[in-house]
Amino acid sequence: MVLTFLGGKGRGNGSTTGARAFRELQLVRGYWQGLRAEHGTIPPRRAVDPRGLAMALDHVFVAEKIGTGLIRLRIAGMGLTDLAGLDMKGLPLSTIFLPEARLRLAQVIERVFALPVAAEFHLEAERTIGRPALEGRLLLLPLTSTGPICDLVLGVLKTEGQIGRAPRRFDIARVIEERLVLPGSEVEAPARPLAPAFAEDPAPLAPHPAKGRAHLRLVHSVD
Repeated sequence: MVLTFLGGKGRGNGSTTGARAFRELQLVRGYWQGLRAEHGTIPPRRAVDPRGLAMALDHVFVAEKIGTGLIRLRIAGMGLTDLAGLDMKGLPLSTIFLPEARLRLAQVIERVFALPVAAEFHLEAERTIGRPALEGRLLLLPLTSTGPICDLVLGVLKTEGQIGRAPRRFDIARVIEERLVLPGSEVEAPARPLAPAFAEDPAPLAPHPAKGRAHLRLVHSVD
């Protein structure tokens, strides 16, 4: 049995769902957790330094809220371009989801911003001729832009299997949420499944961490 970083159980059959196959999610989550520790709350966008995400950069994106349950990619790694068959920068994340999965995607996105939560999606791509089996993990982590309101997300999408003929679009097999404790909040709600090219306009980079202080921190889950 394999545990995801949020405690979700993957199929421990050694095929495509092992934690090692999706280690990029753990790396990004660990980096984001380190930023939370530095800022004491949801990290601001200006603190995200691409150098801290170098091990996962092809699969990373930053997206902005453009409506209820809708986010548009401001930054998109080449891994997303390969899946979609076009540059995803400026497009909604829902572009790479099947129509029947988009309502659920929108519901989770709203909770990421409103509560906030960290959300991990277990994805399965549609299969047709030229499009073999393909699994994915999507991680959404809230960020702020200029104020205290969560209006951005740091995301990572990693797949295992052959992409085949692009574009590939996904259905949602499972969602795991982790309610985040903010300063002044009371208790953390339990996580539960929810029902029905990295480039941007120049922005200030976070300063290098002080010598002896880890800038990237891995977080391991315990069942």
